[in-house]
Amino acid sequence: MTNAETKMKFDNSRRLHERANTVIPGGVNSATRRLPGPSSWEWAEGAYMRDVDGNTFLDYHAAFGPIVLGHNDPAVNRAAAEAMQGPDLMGIGISEAEIRLAEKVVEHVPCAEQVLCFNTGSEATYMAVRLARGVTGRTKLIKFQGTFHGWHDYLLMNIASPADRIGRQDPGSAGQLQDAIDNTLIARLNDLESVEALIRENPDQVAAIFLEAIPHNIGCVMPRKDFVEGLRRLCDENGIILVFDEVITGFRHGLGGFQSHIGVTPDVSTMAKAIANGYPCAVIAGKRDVMRHFSTEPGGKVFVGGTYNGHPVGVNAALATIAALEDGTIHERTFRLGDKMRAGLAEIAERLGIPMISAGFGSVFTPYFMEGEIKHYEDLLRNDTAKDIGFRQGMCDNGIYMLPLAIKRNHVSAAHSEADIDRTLDVAETVLKTLV
Repeated sequence: MTNAETKMKFDNSRRLHERANTVIPGGVNSATRRLPGPSSWEWAEGAYMRDVDGNTFLDYHAAFGPIVLGHNDPAVNRAAAEAMQGPDLMGIGISEAEIRLAEKVVEHVPCAEQVLCFNTGSEATYMAVRLARGVTGRTKLIKFQGTFHGWHDYLLMNIASPADRIGRQDPGSAGQLQDAIDNTLIARLNDLESVEALIRENPDQVAAIFLEAIPHNIGCVMPRKDFVEGLRRLCDENGIILVFDEVITGFRHGLGGFQSHIGVTPDVSTMAKAIANGYPCAVIAGKRDVMRHFSTEPGGKVFVGGTYNGHPVGVNAALATIAALEDGTIHERTFRLGDKMRAGLAEIAERLGIPMISAGFGSVFTPYFMEGEIKHYEDLLRNDTAKDIGFRQGMCDNGIYMLPLAIKRNHVSAAHSEADIDRTLDVAETVLKTLV
């Protein structure tokens, strides 16, 4: 019986939301968790999650992407529990588990010669900014319209910009320093000339180019290989650090990240989310001649610190997650299920006469309600937001959880089955018929 057939109720979630509102601003601990309707969760396992009102959902949100093996993976949970039987938090020196995690990242990630461990993707990208500036002695950064690199001042710019803010400074928050805003330059994705122009206009001032390896924060807009190769060339010619933000793509799209698929190696890469299947863990990895400038190295001038860096629970969870992914069968399977989902959605939409681009890569899928090629962020302005949200909400109403916000990505995990994909496509056809 579907949730729609049982007429979902949200009374308990609503009560908890009202209670939370009195002690937590807005009732949630991250702005991206604030949705039109209240939600509060009591259980998750495999591909499913259940809220406090007993509504069960087949989950494609996956907590914005960390859940690559499935919720509460037994092996990962065992590893986390084992970590709690040993030393908890020493705050000095190093553990063997931290060394083994760094060795695994070096083994699998093309750019990785040395590794530092953090807890969140925002911390890792923040440190990548400081590292690039410390190494080059320059201040300016280049990022791309539509990409997201965390909550800090330096890169929180020009993400889901409205049409009238494209080509202009579009900071993401009040309270950002104007100096940080002015030193962040915005280029156009898949447009190498826009990058070249910024470098010419700011000679010997650009410290780093930050590329979200696949801009998954706006669904899935694929970077062209010749464009990424061009970024590598421009960085080499101009003494610029090339940073791949693989916070989402790393480990989800392969143990080597998207860089192993596209065949272009950055100087530095940041990875988080799927590295530990939902436990807090992130890394910054890069070439030795760049990483040696961190102050963890004697004489290093780029300060790095963090009481919880390399926390034993997150590190053990990451080691268990990597171990589960190493033989390649999970990536092969989730990629195949992702292909099936994308192809199925495209076929249904075509048959019903609904304009849709069924985009994605590997285990990620994003239906855009539009036609035509997608090369740049600006192309997404053609997306029919009302249909997009209507489809996602309709799926949620029928027990298939897709974050009910436009242009957001969905994730297949190792816990999803062929039957889950078939069920999802059946529900999608029913929902899409209501949008004709």
